[in-house]
Amino acid sequence: MNKQKHRTAQKQRFELIAIFMVITISTFIISMAAVSAITYIIVHTGAFNIVDKDLPGAGRLIVLIALLSIVMNLLFIGIGSKIWMRPVNRLINKMNSLASGDYSVRMDIGRPFGNFYVSRMIADSFNKMAEELQNTEVLRSDFINNFSHEFKTPIVSIYGFARLLKRERLTEEQRHEYIDIIEEESLRLSYMATNVLNLTKVENQTILTNVHAFNLSEQIRSCILLLDDKLTRKNLELYVDFGEYMISADEELLKHVWINLLDNAVKFSPEYGVVEIKIEQDIEHLSVSITNSGETIPPERQSRIFNKFYQADESHFSEGNGIGLAIVKRVVLLHNGNVSVESHDGFTTFTVRLPKDCSPRHSL
Repeated sequence: MNKQKHRTAQKQRFELIAIFMVITISTFIISMAAVSAITYIIVHTGAFNIVDKDLPGAGRLIVLIALLSIVMNLLFIGIGSKIWMRPVNRLINKMNSLASGDYSVRMDIGRPFGNFYVSRMIADSFNKMAEELQNTEVLRSDFINNFSHEFKTPIVSIYGFARLLKRERLTEEQRHEYIDIIEEESLRLSYMATNVLNLTKVENQTILTNVHAFNLSEQIRSCILLLDDKLTRKNLELYVDFGEYMISADEELLKHVWINLLDNAVKFSPEYGVVEIKIEQDIEHLSVSITNSGETIPPERQSRIFNKFYQADESHFSEGNGIGLAIVKRVVLLHNGNVSVESHDGFTTFTVRLPKDCSPRHSL
């Protein structure tokens, strides 16, 4: 793959050099042809009557040819530069528009340079960059709106039920109910804030620094216990199918992976649904699969589900802020692993594949 990329890059550079060489040589040939034609016309019209040993006349002709050469070269270079600088100026203008926040701009080199391979590559790269920036901006804007709403809702609930607790005529049962709601909403706020901080942390991290051997099976069982209340409230059936597996990895970071995936599985499962967890291994890798019943994720959304701020539930009816799966992907990449999703027939499966030994050999 690297050799292929290297050959492609060499091809692009060679073609770019060839374009400039052709432009330069063409300009020189055209200017010389023009000078020769003008000189021929001047001599044949008798403007210079050169006879044998007429050195002053020959000198004047040489000076004229030199001046004509300079003028014609400057003229054709100016015209040629204007032509071949046109796509460069267009690219600069598009980049300025992009820098000013207009992510809808797209690049088209145009003729004649648009037919060259390197020109198409430049235009395609620019358009891909603009499209990604536009998608990120849309997601960022949605995230701010959704996150503000998600953050405001528990704060309003905490405030409202805290005021209700001040009433003296509350029964003990009502008091406990309101306290439970405040506790739940506080945990919800804490979870959202923690996810934002975790995402910032792992995005700025390029290498694992706290790798040690630990029992992966025990860690996943501990994460299940943390979500036991949510599982019970929705009456979910939990199927656990794995033995004892050891791994050398960053224990704290991997904990975020399992909590986010399990929380998603519970969140998107219907009441009386099913959550299943499996661990498999080969010689060098461990694979953890977490499956839940519920609505199928359409294929066009599966490709974007790990993007920052993206929510597969575009109605935003369910809780979430589009950060959890972004953390999962980043942490798994830091461990030189990969994460994938399959969703069909009312079941969704997230599979995390990790090396058994995630000791840092090189940074991302």
